[in-house]
Amino acid sequence: MVPAMFAPFPFAGHEMLLGQGRALYWPAERALLVADLHLEKASWYAQTGQMLPPYDSRDTLERLADAVRITGARRVITLGDNFHDDAGALRLDAHCTGMLEALTRALDWVWITGNHDKELPRGFGGTIVPELEVAGIKLRHEARAGDTAPELSGHYHPKMRMTVRNRHIARPCGVLARGAGGSERMILPAFGTLTGGMDAAAPEILAALQPASRIEALMPARGQIARFPLWQAAA
Repeated sequence: MVPAMFAPFPFAGHEMLLGQGRALYWPAERALLVADLHLEKASWYAQTGQMLPPYDSRDTLERLADAVRITGARRVITLGDNFHDDAGALRLDAHCTGMLEALTRALDWVWITGNHDKELPRGFGGTIVPELEVAGIKLRHEARAGDTAPELSGHYHPKMRMTVRNRHIARPCGVLARGAGGSERMILPAFGTLTGGMDAAAPEILAALQPASRIEALMPARGQIARFPLWQAAA
């Protein structure tokens, strides 16, 4: 049964579910994958005098807990940039610290490090690795251009920009690349509350997913995946 707010699609021989809340669920592994939490981003900005509502970490962790509950996940794998900076964990308030400790105790939790948090603290539980391979799929923070193996990554915070009824809107999306030999690689949307986004068709994203024959944006909508072509190799 597909959880509410998630939509199924095939990826590298597996069924995956992409959620409107920006998480990816892998049913065969009972694993929830999230990229770019950027916990404590607001408090980092506050240190520079740019004041933002200091509730981003709480909102991100509450949405993550909801995704675990909805999917029944037994494993969580984060794809890097978990904290906005190496000192972010030290700025978590007691409530968020308790939430994170409870989640990592209850689940098989794997932290993949990113460029914002290369020195993750070990006090929250879970396993810390630079990258991981599960069932033949490489899980890492940043897509590795030139690698043709199946891959799931984050880093770029892709957003699909479109015009609907004369309104310009942007929504987080996944970006899926198919290679000439049928290989597939995907960049996940950023999960964190204050993560902004890069145009899904930006040259940096398209270059990171080469070599490819076709690249498209994926967005869940009413239980199905909407696909938007971004790039196709010349015939």
